[in-house]
Amino acid sequence: MDIARPICVAPAGDRCGEGPLWHPEEQALYWTDINRFLIHRLAPAEGAVKSWFFDEPVTALALTTRADTLAVALGSRLVLWKPAAGQRLDHGFRLPGWPAVRFNEGRADPRGSLWLGTMRNNVAADGSAGEAGGRDGALYRVDPDGAVSEWKRSVGIANTLAWSPDAARLYFADTLANVIWAYDYDRATGSIAAERVFFAGFPRGLPDGSAMDREGCLWHCRHGGGCVVRIAPDGAVQRVIEMPVANVTSCIFGGEDYRTLYVTTAANGAAPGERLAGGLFTLETETPGLPANRFGV
Repeated sequence: MDIARPICVAPAGDRCGEGPLWHPEEQALYWTDINRFLIHRLAPAEGAVKSWFFDEPVTALALTTRADTLAVALGSRLVLWKPAAGQRLDHGFRLPGWPAVRFNEGRADPRGSLWLGTMRNNVAADGSAGEAGGRDGALYRVDPDGAVSEWKRSVGIANTLAWSPDAARLYFADTLANVIWAYDYDRATGSIAAERVFFAGFPRGLPDGSAMDREGCLWHCRHGGGCVVRIAPDGAVQRVIEMPVANVTSCIFGGEDYRTLYVTTAANGAAPGERLAGGLFTLETETPGLPANRFGV
């Protein structure tokens, strides 16, 4: 597989770039900076970045069944946001335990529910970085009718939410445990079962966000490891793509053919010489990725 070198398409200087989301109707990439309470938008055809301020850390984004509305996971709550109209509506789900814990990861599943992972809150009220740790995190599912269920407890830092192309598997990671689990996923009910280790102990950095391609391979970002790893469905490492910065945080496929992998990074904890830390990067791939699922609203 021939993959072009990483290109920094937006030197945003994000303290913790995260939550990349490709919007097919707009042909644009949205992503967040958790510590600066920002959402960015880049339309490649325009070449300019637009940013919006929020009043809390912005941790994850998801498409919804309304093209003009995004689901936004803030530190403490879930909101529905219409960028063009400037409307921010409270969804109703507020995180138990905030501000001791916060949302960290979120993706919609194939049946229209939104999965949200949490962690010990390491972002102060002024956006400065604190210490993560412990096992205070959990994994929740928010259904289109507003029902909330809890599926896992005692998580260090919840990361990676991705479904296999046949929707038979869910992948979910705990950064502090250095493990990605696989689960059987029931598309009819949205339930998960049969937790088992899928990928663990990789020596370069720790697991962060991931994206799924159409061959069932997981493109996985390694925070502190300076790389993106393509992992086969059997857990074997197929390729390690070197990145020019150490803290690689998350990724999503986009572009008209979903062959562009957008990769977010973090400046928090970066070495002084990493001038592009916190930038948004692209990788061109031969295998297309899967479009993002949509949260039913």
